[in-house]
Parts: sequence; structure tokens; C-alpha cells
Amino acid sequence: MIRAIRKETFFDGRSVANGKIPVWWLVMQILPVSRPEAVIFDFDGVIVDTEPLHYRSFQEVLEPLGIGFPWPEYVKTYMGFDDRDAFLEAFRARGKELDEQGLQALVASKSKIFQDVIRQGVTDYPGVVGMLTSLHASGLPLAICSGALRSDITPILAQLGIANCFRPIITADDVRKSKPDPECYSLAFHRLLHAHPSRISSPEKCLAIEDTPAGIRAAKLAGLNVLAVTNSYSGAELTEADYVTDSMENIRIS
Repeated sequence: MIRAIRKETFFDGRSVANGKIPVWWLVMQILPVSRPEAVIFDFDGVIVDTEPLHYRSFQEVLEPLGIGFPWPEYVKTYMGFDDRDAFLEAFRARGKELDEQGLQALVASKSKIFQDVIRQGVTDYPGVVGMLTSLHASGLPLAICSGALRSDITPILAQLGIANCFRPIITADDVRKSKPDPECYSLAFHRLLHAHPSRISSPEKCLAIEDTPAGIRAAKLAGLNVLAVTNSYSGAELTEADYVTDSMENIRIS
């Protein structure tokens, strides 16, 4: 079963922003959920705390062009996008045109900056690496479904010593549309199904682990159950997920 935090809505009776509003509380308890047939992990914001590093890399590219944006705007608008869609949205929002050649150059520049940043080391979230190695050792099929580039992901997996835990790894290089489009999760599921035809039967019996509303929507549209972790957004912003936790340290899959 999965030990997680179930969403419960309570009215706390306090005055917030000039009035009383419902407040999402996170209630810890054991949930009667069967062991999934496979687990598909998002990467940035779930396994490693790299969103600030992506933001920094974007700004180093965009600020010289006069179209940088603050961190809250990144969280609200850009988190969950792949690099292509993030650059396209940044130019669109500021009424600027961007052709394919220019887009490719920006993606390449940002990727180079990001590679330099991660060489200084990255921080994995508490409980994640231990969970991954344990699940892998138990034989549970694991995959990654991320909007990051493969070149952004593989060096970090090597740093953390978990590169062999995942088959397949779906990245922005493998799909045409970024989350919340379900293409990436559909592809991850079908590759898992191909690799483990006797063990995997349907998306509904698989679990996605996400940290953004866009990622949750993508996984749900692909038919998966979703566990959300509040590393990047509050629980109130992750209400489409089936389960919500404030830390992967709270999760036990057995």
C-alpha cells in the first residue's frame, strides 16, 4: 500500500483576506492503495531541487535580450514547460517573434549554462534516492517522464548513483508537446508496457509522482493515478492529484 497524505477540505473559521475561506489541510494517514504496477517519476521538483537552477539558466539567456522575468512569474507560468515552450511563451508574452532557428539557439545556450551550473552539484529531495533504490531492488518498474532535456537529466542521475533505476526515461527530446499535454506520460506508459508486458496492464494501475499542476494534468489525462508532492506548489494548487504529501519521506510503497 501507499502511505501518503490524503486531501481533505476543512473550514477553519478564520478570517483570511477580508473573509472566511475554505483551507486545504493535509491529513496524514495510511491509505488502502494497492502496490502500483509501475511508478513514473517527474524529475525536476520531485527527485532533485533543480527548478531554481533552471530559472537561473533561463534568466542568463533572457535578461540580455530584455525579456527576463521574476521567480514568481516562473513558478506561475513557466514551471512544467519544456525549454522550447518556455522560450516561446516568454517571447509571446512580450510581443516578440521567435523563429525556429532562434529558438534552437536559445535552447542550446540555456542547456550549456545549465550544464555548467549542475557541475557544482545538485540537491536531491529527502527520501527520494532511498525510495528509488529500494523500489528498483524490489523489481518494481520505474520510469522518468520529464520536460527537461535528456542532457540535463543524465548527468544528475549519474551524480546521484541512480542512473540504472529507470527504464524508460522520457524527456523533451522524445515528444512534440510539453505538459500538460499527456503525450509524455502516454509514451512512458507504452514503453513500460512494451518492456514489461506480463506485469503491466493499464495506466490506471500505475502511479505518477508530480509536483506541478501541469504535470498532474498530463498524467491524469494519460489515465494514471497521481501522487503530488508540495515541493513547488501548495497542496491547494495540486488538488487534481489523487494523493498529496509534503515530503517523499512520508511515502511507503509496499
